[in-house]
Amino acid sequence: MAVGPGTLPEFFPVAGVRLGIASAGIKKPGRKDVVVFELAPESRVAGIFTRNQFCAAPVTLSRRHLAQTAPRYLLINTGNANAGTGERGMADAIACCDALAEKAGVSTAEVLPFSTGVIGEPLPVAKITRALPEALASTHENLWAEAASGIMTTDTRPKGASRQLDLDGHTVTISGISKGAGMIRPNMATMLGFIATDARIEPGLLQTLASELGEKSFNRITIDGDTSTNDCCMLMASGQYDGPEISVDSPTLPKLRVALEQVYLELAHAIVRDGEGATKFVTIEVSGAADQQEALDVAYTVAHSPLVKTALFASDPNWGRILAAVGRAGVPDLDLDALEIFLGDVCLVRHGGRAEDYSEERGQAVMDREDITIAIDLKRGDVVETVWTCDFSHDYVTINAEYRT
Repeated sequence: MAVGPGTLPEFFPVAGVRLGIASAGIKKPGRKDVVVFELAPESRVAGIFTRNQFCAAPVTLSRRHLAQTAPRYLLINTGNANAGTGERGMADAIACCDALAEKAGVSTAEVLPFSTGVIGEPLPVAKITRALPEALASTHENLWAEAASGIMTTDTRPKGASRQLDLDGHTVTISGISKGAGMIRPNMATMLGFIATDARIEPGLLQTLASELGEKSFNRITIDGDTSTNDCCMLMASGQYDGPEISVDSPTLPKLRVALEQVYLELAHAIVRDGEGATKFVTIEVSGAADQQEALDVAYTVAHSPLVKTALFASDPNWGRILAAVGRAGVPDLDLDALEIFLGDVCLVRHGGRAEDYSEERGQAVMDREDITIAIDLKRGDVVETVWTCDFSHDYVTINAEYRT
């Protein structure tokens, strides 16, 4: 179950980026579950990582390798998270990087590992390393769609985005894939994301873009409030286009940033639309906040409320649940008579109670939609923040109760 059609776009190949895919049979025999990114020499990579303190071995190792040198390969496996595996988990992650490095003729530090799947089980190193020749032999610039499927876990559909734009007469390509459906709560964001461009971007700016764009997209989605142990979002710049290096002073930067932001948002929204058991895509916009933190506190309190989420699943305009969530968000000295709460274009709350012109029929008409906006105006300042979430259905419980079977 997912919200909207969710069809993959036409992927534009990114010069200097090749993808390979193979079947290691980690969880299911025959399933394509190992993906390799091959990057041209001189490519630059930046990223953001989960802040869960129980972060998985591949997260720790990717951070370490990224600090040492410019990566040439990314190695992703699904079916096993290699998290909660102690010293053995780190040894296993290194062993997989060693194996790929040897076969590709690069150093171990030039390989970044990523894993997703069940926590607490040893990584099947032998299965993964046996699949590497197949993955390397299959590398091609047009395997984005196959790779999008290869990194899925409980996802019901692959997720991707692709753009081309003109920067002063030079064509720039951006393509990306993401995965995630459950254990989704921003901090960075609980998912895997891989975005590549052929633009040449100054290294410091690349990290700034990775951080800022991730903050406003993947760090603004939530399915269930659980921050994963494994998740990362990487931004790769191969530098293969014909234009000059882009720096903070480049006149082309604003246009590039907009295109990158579109890709980041599309990939982040696709995760919410494919949330485990999701039937609604919900935008929660908090405006009139005194600062960013109180805006986010209100947005996430509403987004994480089981009562709000189950009302959304039932298409029940039970506005009292939204009001109660706003009231317990911890905003100091909240002026209840001033704030307003809207469901779509229907005002629910005004002057501290139900809006005079509200009717159940108008609220129901909004709740019957797949895409719903809850807008909360605190009337305290000028800060606006937006969070995207989904509902809780019976299927969410079933999926997570049966996840390891």
